Amino acid sequence: MQDDRVDAFRRLHAAGCFVMPNPWDVGSALALEQLGFEALATTSAGYAWTMGRADSRQVRLEQTLEHLRTVAGAVGVPVNADFEGGFATEPEHVASNVRLAAATGIAGLSIEDSTGDVAEPLYRLDLAVERVRAARSAIDESGTGIVLTGRSEGFVVGRPDIDETIRRLEAYADAGADCLYAPRITSVDHVSAIVAAVAPKPVNLLVNAPFITVAVAASLGVRRISVGGTLARVAWAGFLHAAREIADEGTFTPFEGLPDVDALFGTQ
Repeated sequence: MQDDRVDAFRRLHAAGCFVMPNPWDVGSALALEQLGFEALATTSAGYAWTMGRADSRQVRLEQTLEHLRTVAGAVGVPVNADFEGGFATEPEHVASNVRLAAATGIAGLSIEDSTGDVAEPLYRLDLAVERVRAARSAIDESGTGIVLTGRSEGFVVGRPDIDETIRRLEAYADAGADCLYAPRITSVDHVSAIVAAVAPKPVNLLVNAPFITVAVAASLGVRRISVGGTLARVAWAGFLHAAREIADEGTFTPFEGLPDVDALFGTQ
């Protein structure tokens, strides 16, 4: 079944533009699949929040691997893994962890270049490239053919330099990344520049604010759109709004017009 989903995922990247929303658990994954989305992606933030943790690399590799197995095993569509920085620094350790992830049933994964160090938030370019190259080799050795996405995190970690971001994405493409991704890009000009720089390889665009539409992104040449932890934040917003009203006012007005969740999943 993994082979079929990998093939389907690769076909989605070949032409057009598709939206790959990010569930944070099995229920949200099944709901998104029922809504007709052709692929899904995990979110490290959304998953961390389910455990009461911030999205700051507090989730262990083993927990993430189990999460990937659970989500990928629950749905029939391809699942892309938010694999953060590969849960390692050195390329050989990234490769070992990518091999473990490739065996979970996912159809793709991303490797990012942020270090978690405030003083030096991005890996040196040469090391970052070797990490992507190691992930590429691990995937090839696994025989799964899963899609490798190279991520440059400059706009996330306070280094919003579009020229450096493009330089890194081009290097990751040359190192074997199938898809390129720079989260927090919100300028149409920047999106167009990235698409042009790495063409013909596909680009993933993060949409976590209403700055663009699918149609406009497609017109710019974007192949893949994800939303990161933003759907999870929408769910948290509704939950916190209702809970605060109960705590502060003793009223329950958010309890009107709610969905029939049992009907969504079917009764047993």
